[in-house]
Amino acid sequence: MTWTLPNILTVFRLIAAPALGLVFLLFARPYADWLALILFITASLTDYVDGYLARKWGQVSKFGAMLDPIADKAMVVIALAVLLGILGVTGWLMIPVVAILFREVFVSGLREFLGDTAGTLKVTQLAKWKTTVQMVAISLLFAWGLFEHFFGMQIYGMDGEIVRDVLGGLVEDEFGLLWKYYGLLLTSWGGLALLWLAAGLTLITGGDYFLKAMPYLREE
Repeated sequence: MTWTLPNILTVFRLIAAPALGLVFLLFARPYADWLALILFITASLTDYVDGYLARKWGQVSKFGAMLDPIADKAMVVIALAVLLGILGVTGWLMIPVVAILFREVFVSGLREFLGDTAGTLKVTQLAKWKTTVQMVAISLLFAWGLFEHFFGMQIYGMDGEIVRDVLGGLVEDEFGLLWKYYGLLLTSWGGLALLWLAAGLTLITGGDYFLKAMPYLREE
């Protein structure tokens, strides 16, 4: 294995995956939330950069091709597990998480079974969009955890009367309540909406891969 920059970025992304969970053991909140958010966003960006550089510089390697999907799946699986831990288990979060994890295991199993013919399940453009939506959703949800803990308020636990007075301009926003309120709305509802969208795209692409694999699954 040659230590090219694309390969180094891929290895960094693989190491960043377990680090997402470890930061919550090593650091107190909200520092752990900040580190997890920065780590996830940085690692997500390397997913695009390493592939782009490998193609541009002619440094595509078997090691990178093997490790890249593993690093991607590790990032998503561990990030979702951490989010369930810090945001709590609710139907709004659990259902899309289960759908995404089921698809990842299912498609990985298909590729393992197909072996040399796994090239049949090439990554589609829709699957790339799914990955992008997934990364943005998870980033927003990490930010939601940061808002909730750092500002010491729940999206439903804020004093409704005070919020209405501030929104209506009846009282002065002395504590920056508006931007905290809108930040909570954006990160919570925006993150959940995108996660559900990612789950839908996940099931569609998983079904597409299954249909493509069907000719190889039929008995002689």
